[in-house]
Amino acid sequence: MELTEHFKKSEMREEGKRLLIALFGAAIYSAGVNLFIVPAGLYSGGMMGFAQVIRTVLVSYLHLPLQNFDIAGLIYYAVNIPVLILAMKNLGKQFLAKTVICVTATTVFLSVIPIPQQPLLPDDVLAGSVIGALICGYGMGTALSMGGSLGGMDIVGMLLIKWKKNFSVGRVNMITNVVLYGICLFLFNVSTVIYSLIYAAVSGMAIDRTHSQNINVEVRIITKKDSRELEQEILGELDRGITRLDSVGAYTNEKSNILYILISKYEVSRLKHIVLKYDPQAFIVMNEGVSVIGHYLKKL
Repeated sequence: MELTEHFKKSEMREEGKRLLIALFGAAIYSAGVNLFIVPAGLYSGGMMGFAQVIRTVLVSYLHLPLQNFDIAGLIYYAVNIPVLILAMKNLGKQFLAKTVICVTATTVFLSVIPIPQQPLLPDDVLAGSVIGALICGYGMGTALSMGGSLGGMDIVGMLLIKWKKNFSVGRVNMITNVVLYGICLFLFNVSTVIYSLIYAAVSGMAIDRTHSQNINVEVRIITKKDSRELEQEILGELDRGITRLDSVGAYTNEKSNILYILISKYEVSRLKHIVLKYDPQAFIVMNEGVSVIGHYLKKL
């Protein structure tokens, strides 16, 4: 009983650290948007880009009096609500909870971080867009690597993967950005669209460098204890398939179970906590970077 409580507290501390780092990523992303992208009149990709376009239409075309308050963050939050509702039954509880917290934090940060009246690099829009992209990409990648998300098209991409396996988050983002920048080309000048495209490309590369979602880890768990409860928790918490093999120790002749699982790199910590909670003596073998062909769900 004491051992179980110890692992519960250890897991809570670990998840708390991951959440704080994800919130740090949300703050970094918001700072990149407000300090570099918005002052330069550029538009980030995905759902945030659509929120910025709606903001511009409300302010510049409908002349909504906002007294220098940028409502793009609030629009982004409102647009995310139906997406998160749709995701409730399809994505993991922890991922969804972290995403709700991170989206809320992003909205707050975007509302409170002051936007300069002039771009920080007024004579070099290209440098400003690249620096902003690197900062934003790092922030988004950090949140993803901690098992959360800043919302938007990442969630839509995961839902589409559930529906049709040959979808990918990158493909969904690419299609979204084609539509977004097509609208921007119609509403704004060509240079704005070109610099926004540069921002989207560089931020995408920064996200990939910070968070590699396709690093697969092959895991073998050897346990002498009844593994049924362990298997159920892995299935419930990680939504990963398990192959169970009966085995016998060559030296001891004792019977044991081998559980074979494929997970992403960022699920390793959670899996270890689950396994050691049920069997502190379990033998765990991990092999990172394996190639997978067949029915395997790529996660954020």
